[in-house]
Amino acid sequence: MTIAELIQPLHPLDVHGDLDREVLDVTDDSRRVRQGSLFVAVRGTQVDGHEFARQACLDGAVGVVLEESPMARRIGQVTAIDMTKPTITVRNSKEALGCLASRLHGDPSLHLNMVGVTGTNGKTTVTHLIRALLDNFGEKTGVIGTVGYFIGADFYPASHTTPGAVQLQELLARMVEAGLDTAILEVSSHALALGRVSGCEFDVAVFTNLTQDHLDFHADMQEYFEAKQRLFTDLLPPNRKTPPKRAVVNIDDEWGIKLAGQCSVPVWTYGIRHEADIQAHEIVSTLDGTQFRVTTPTGEWLIRSQLVGEHNVYNILSAIAVALEFGMSSDLIVASIASVKNVPGRFERITQGQDFTVIVDYAHTEDALLRVLLTAQSLKRSKIITVFGCGGDRDTGKRPKMGQVAVRHSDLAILTSDNPRTEDPMTILNGIEEGILKIPKSIRSDYRMIPDRREAIEAAIAAAEPGDIVLIAGKGHEDYQIVGTERLNFDDRQVAREALQHRVRVK
Repeated sequence: MTIAELIQPLHPLDVHGDLDREVLDVTDDSRRVRQGSLFVAVRGTQVDGHEFARQACLDGAVGVVLEESPMARRIGQVTAIDMTKPTITVRNSKEALGCLASRLHGDPSLHLNMVGVTGTNGKTTVTHLIRALLDNFGEKTGVIGTVGYFIGADFYPASHTTPGAVQLQELLARMVEAGLDTAILEVSSHALALGRVSGCEFDVAVFTNLTQDHLDFHADMQEYFEAKQRLFTDLLPPNRKTPPKRAVVNIDDEWGIKLAGQCSVPVWTYGIRHEADIQAHEIVSTLDGTQFRVTTPTGEWLIRSQLVGEHNVYNILSAIAVALEFGMSSDLIVASIASVKNVPGRFERITQGQDFTVIVDYAHTEDALLRVLLTAQSLKRSKIITVFGCGGDRDTGKRPKMGQVAVRHSDLAILTSDNPRTEDPMTILNGIEEGILKIPKSIRSDYRMIPDRREAIEAAIAAAEPGDIVLIAGKGHEDYQIVGTERLNFDDRQVAREALQHRVRVK
């Protein structure tokens, strides 16, 4: 494909040079430029890709896409004159990158049923549920999300919840080549704000909830919401693909209420507390699973699930909505939900024959920690011991709030490191403790600060008595810990198993 053919949908502001050159790939990483690459200069938070435009041309780029700015104009002139390479100036090079990558790969999202799931919490479980239901319906599915990227039966480790624009289009193109019908994507707020999903057209979009997180990246909750909103307003156009589009929105969430009124496609609402198109009631949850009745546009059903807790009822409701949009029967939906096992690292029980319960969960926000602790409280026979921390170099505002949630809803809270990154672990723990100290001693639980995560998990398991629940929160499925700039092997589930085995040997 030539540059002229490739840039046709972009409506560039300015073009210089010969556009008949063949493009073999598109990249925003100057280190990946080769003969035939079209280099897209993107301004990042740390590095400005425009500074590498000249080097990209020296390394074989057939042209450069620039973002309108004084620097872009200056680089464009220098590149065009000195390197005799074409330059294309656009308003937003982040958005252009995804569109170009999509077009080069044949616009794969137009050949797939595209389901996007966004929200602060629940994305991974919802995509897991949707995939299980649609697989049972006979759809050939792929998944892109936090746990990994699945193309049919093939699995690839994930670098981000939603990969960069170029890699995303490559993955979608591979799904098309593999003969898949449907792509189910976790769509993060970062991906929406940074244009990673530009060039994609979705058919169904799901909103789970919006609570405080990522305010190190977004200025405030309104900006965070507006990033999520883009999935429903910009990437879910009503008239291009068939079948008809659908938005699925949690109406029990205050931001969901706001979003439901702004969608340009038909909306199905779901919830527990507010009247909704898909609504759960008569919920009963145990450590072995959850049962509830659900009212839907096609009737009322009894749902039995192996997933535990009210937060998973919400996840199941959203998956039911998507399944109905695909035309699944009620009997098949009910049977499929009953067969779905837990997502790795999501309320995952660790069992070594002990007489108390150990749960590993990914909860790493105030709301997610509260939800999982409320579930634990509804199930407990004795004490709750919670091990948790907060990520370094990330939103500091949630630290004191998570501390307050932990000591209000646990009998013992052990504060420890999550992924400290380049921050001093004690600085992070002190930030958590600030919130705890604002709660009177008479209404808060005991807490301890153990910076070493392994020691913290071992201490929690050593302190557990029959009937207790030990909750290890924050990392879930992750098999690493980031300390400084190093990515070290660390898996909460394995550490918990080892601690349980050691406890048995000692006894």
